[in-house]
Amino acid sequence: QVQLVESGGGLVQPGGSLRLSCAASGFTFSRYAMSWYRQAPGKEREWVATISSVGGTTTYADSMKGRFTISRDNAKNTVYLQMNSLKPEDTAIYYCNARFIQSAYWGQGTQVTVSS
Repeated sequence: QVQLVESGGGLVQPGGSLRLSCAASGFTFSRYAMSWYRQAPGKEREWVATISSVGGTTTYADSMKGRFTISRDNAKNTVYLQMNSLKPEDTAIYYCNARFIQSAYWGQGTQVTVSS
């Protein structure tokens, strides 16, 4: 059974940091590109960042460049999203996504709230 389980969300003040984790099981994690997406209230889901299957290539949405870092540990079947200098507009549910050719899986999401 495929599972993607996000964790690490919570309430943080503007300028603070959070590290999200996504633990994967039920598929060959090392074959899959992993991404983070987010969805703010009343908005469409948007792409945040992607890391290639072996971790050699990372890409980011423009608004996240320099503040967010995606990484992965294939030995632990886990992908991470380090988020620094958080802003209120980063408030959203953050979702983990796994993609390989035509296969794609989603996690249930973790809430991140940036507020003073």
